[in-house]
Amino acid sequence: MKTASNVKLLLVDDEQSQRELLGGFLSKHGFDVTFAGCGEEALESYHKVFAPVAVVDMKMPGMNGIELLQRLRDINPFIQVIMLTAFSTIETAVSAMKSGAFDYQTKPVEDLDELLLKLQKAANQNRLIVDNAVMNERLSEVFPVTEMIGESESMLRVKELITLVAPREATVLVTGASGTGKELVVRAIHALSKRAENRLVAINCAAFPENLLESELFGHEKGAFTGADRAKQGRFELADCGTLFLDEIGEMPLPMQVKLLRVLEEKKIQRLGSVQEISLDIRIIAATNRNLQKMVAAGTFREDLYYRLNVITINLPSLAERQSDIMLLAEKFINRFAIKSGKKVKGITPEAADILVNYAWPGNVRELENMIERAVVMSRSDCISKEDLTGLTEPLESTGSTRRVIPLVEMEKEHIAFCLDQLGWNLGLCAEKLGIHRNTLRSKIKEYNLKSDQE
Repeated sequence: MKTASNVKLLLVDDEQSQRELLGGFLSKHGFDVTFAGCGEEALESYHKVFAPVAVVDMKMPGMNGIELLQRLRDINPFIQVIMLTAFSTIETAVSAMKSGAFDYQTKPVEDLDELLLKLQKAANQNRLIVDNAVMNERLSEVFPVTEMIGESESMLRVKELITLVAPREATVLVTGASGTGKELVVRAIHALSKRAENRLVAINCAAFPENLLESELFGHEKGAFTGADRAKQGRFELADCGTLFLDEIGEMPLPMQVKLLRVLEEKKIQRLGSVQEISLDIRIIAATNRNLQKMVAAGTFREDLYYRLNVITINLPSLAERQSDIMLLAEKFINRFAIKSGKKVKGITPEAADILVNYAWPGNVRELENMIERAVVMSRSDCISKEDLTGLTEPLESTGSTRRVIPLVEMEKEHIAFCLDQLGWNLGLCAEKLGIHRNTLRSKIKEYNLKSDQE
C-alpha cells in the first residue's frame, strides 16, 4: 500500500499499548506521529506540531474525544480527525460524524490497512481544503472589493481552474453567457500569472469593423491608409510581455481569424504599411458567449483557430445554475451599494429573497447587480422588499410568506439551522444541499453558535 510522505499526525489514546501499536505501524508508513495520552496533553502538544490529521479515542478519562475534536477545530478548522470507538454501533458512528469527524474506526483496531487508507484520504481532504482556502485568499487579494463570489460546486471548480492555469503559459478560452463574469476571470488569470507586473490589454472584437479591427490589433505606420498621420502601436505590441484579452472572439471576421492564427503560430506581427516583423512575447486569452463548435460546423469560425484557442477552456455557469450563490452575491451587492448611496439598507425581506432565488436571471450576475443597486436606491426602509425589485422580465408573484423582515445574516443563520435539523446534523449532506464547503458550514456553525438538540 502507498505510504504517506511525512504527514504530521496526532495520536491520542489513553491506552499505551494501543498508542504503541498504531504509532509504530503509522510511522512505518510515512506518518510523523506525535503521541498523547489524554485530551489536555494533546492540546498542549498540538500547538507545537499543528498536524493536519489526528486519530482520537472517543472515550478517555477527563476530556472525551468529542470535546477534544471541537477544541482542536478551534485551533485548526481544517484538521481531519478519525475517531476511535470501542462500540461498533450506528449511534456511536453517527455521534462522531455529527461532531465533525472525518471518519471513525472501531477499536481495538484490527484492520490496520483500513485505518491507513482512511488517514490517507483524511490527509488528502485536508490538503484540498487548505489549498482551496489559500486559493480564495489569493483571489480576494486580487479583487479585495469585487472578489469572485460563490461557494457552489461549479464556481469552486472555476476558481480551481483559474489557479491551475494562471501560472502556465497556455492559451485560455473563457466561455459563458453574457453577464456571467468572463472579464473577471481573465483579470484573475492575468493577476495570478507570471505576467502580472506587465500589461493586460483588452479589445472587444465586436466593437470594430474589420478594417479598423486589423489596425487596432496590428497597429500601422504613418501613411498606411487615409488618415494615418502618425505611426501607432497595435494591441499586440502593447501587450508584449503581458496578456492580450480578445473579448467576443466569436465576432471576429474570417479574414482576421487567419491573421490571428498566424500570430498564435509564429508570435510575430507586421504593422499595416510595414514589411518589418515584430517578435512578441504574449499570452492570449479569448472569451465568447457564442458556441464556437457550432460556428465551426457552420463555417463561420475557423476550425484550426478554434483548436489553437481551445487549449484550456473555463466555462462560466449561468446564475440560474448556481442558485445557492444568489443570496451571497445579493448580500455583497447590498453592502456595496448601501455604502455607495449613503443608505442604511442592510437586509432583504424573505418574500423578496424568494423572488431573487427563483428568478431565471437571463442577464446573470450583471443583471442581479443592477437589480440590487436599483433596489437599494428605491428602498424606503433598511430592508429591500418585493416592491423594490422592479424591472424583472417575469411577473412577481407573492410567495405567501408571513415571516418577519430580518437582516441577511439572521436569515442565513435560520436557514442553516433549519437545514441541519432537517438532515439530522449530517454536515456532509447539509453542506452539499446548501452548496457550500463542509469547512464553510463548520465556520458558520461556530459563528452563529448553533448546537444540536442532542448535545
